[in-house]
Amino acid sequence: MTEVTEISGGTGPLEGVVVADFSRILAGPYCSMLLADLGATVIKVESAGGDDTRAWIPPSYEGKSTYYLSINRNKHSVVLDLRDENDLQTAYDILDRADVFLENFKPGSLAKFGLGPEHLASRWPNVVHVSVTGFGSASGALPGYDLLAQAISGFMHTTGQVDGDPSRAGVAIFDVITGLHATIAVLAGLLDKQKEGLGQHIELNLLSSALSALVNQSGAAAMTGVSPSRMGNDHPSLFPYGPFDCKDRPLVICLGNDRQFYRFAEVVGHPEWAENPDFISMDKRNRNREDLRELMEEALSSKTAEEWFGILRENGLPAAPILNVVEGLDFAETLGLDPRITAGEGEKSLPGVRNPLNFSRSELQYRLAPPELGEHTDAIQNWIANTEPKGAS
Repeated sequence: MTEVTEISGGTGPLEGVVVADFSRILAGPYCSMLLADLGATVIKVESAGGDDTRAWIPPSYEGKSTYYLSINRNKHSVVLDLRDENDLQTAYDILDRADVFLENFKPGSLAKFGLGPEHLASRWPNVVHVSVTGFGSASGALPGYDLLAQAISGFMHTTGQVDGDPSRAGVAIFDVITGLHATIAVLAGLLDKQKEGLGQHIELNLLSSALSALVNQSGAAAMTGVSPSRMGNDHPSLFPYGPFDCKDRPLVICLGNDRQFYRFAEVVGHPEWAENPDFISMDKRNRNREDLRELMEEALSSKTAEEWFGILRENGLPAAPILNVVEGLDFAETLGLDPRITAGEGEKSLPGVRNPLNFSRSELQYRLAPPELGEHTDAIQNWIANTEPKGAS
């Protein structure tokens, strides 16, 4: 095993930025991983029990939770018990050297350790403090689980078959979106700090992120007072837009404008659809979607989904087979996107998924595999001993 004796970030756009990451589960760790990929030095502070996701098995990779491994590369782990005077001082020492304090504790619970927003503003005024909660600072009794946000936001009400039960997404989607929002908050806070010379406290929560991410659905509800309902795989405003049965299995077809629909009609051998007054505009196709669906699936039944995918793709028409996740990674490979990466080196190297950002001058690095619990405690103590606090003279 390669021993890490130094604490440092990469050479990307955030080189030199230090993130004190007191978050756990998904939203916060996803944010801090993205920051670490961009070159930030991320200190992952954990309790003796570790981040909860370390125990979320199955699935596992070499006995370790793939959930944890998926969102914690490029970080340094230290175990601290904030109830212990020495450990609390170490937390303070880390914050003395940090640019960002990222946490997702229950509202108000950090105040007893001198780490509440008012303490940060007083003792560490240059630190960008980002707080992630489930439902805002006034809702301490409601735990911040993604599925609760999916339920309460209305997302589940809009997801699933028309006559079926409400359904969750296949991933903790609002944790991920909140993590992206948190990343934006950190970057905006750092930019504002450059201009104003001071950090600030930025709050965000799963429910607000969920309602924002519902975009046209929540927007329509806010404007009309009418809640959208489940439509299965159909889109409320576009048709054809979804899976359509072919000879062997469904193929997703997305025709977002009249030009695409007219071209599609020609390619499948029915140019007369483009002149049919029931299908001539998006509004008409939406109103007559079941009639059009029947005609489309009758035409598509002559070939397999793979055959139609090739034909539609050659004609520049938006279509996609429904793949599993491994097949999705493989397909991205065929497009030259190189979705698979290796984090770390030697015995500790670990397969993972590439950060989606591509810079013209900077290169993202996957320096470290996700850390073992407390793996860098000694290295972090050495780092504290040999670095000056931020802003020190």
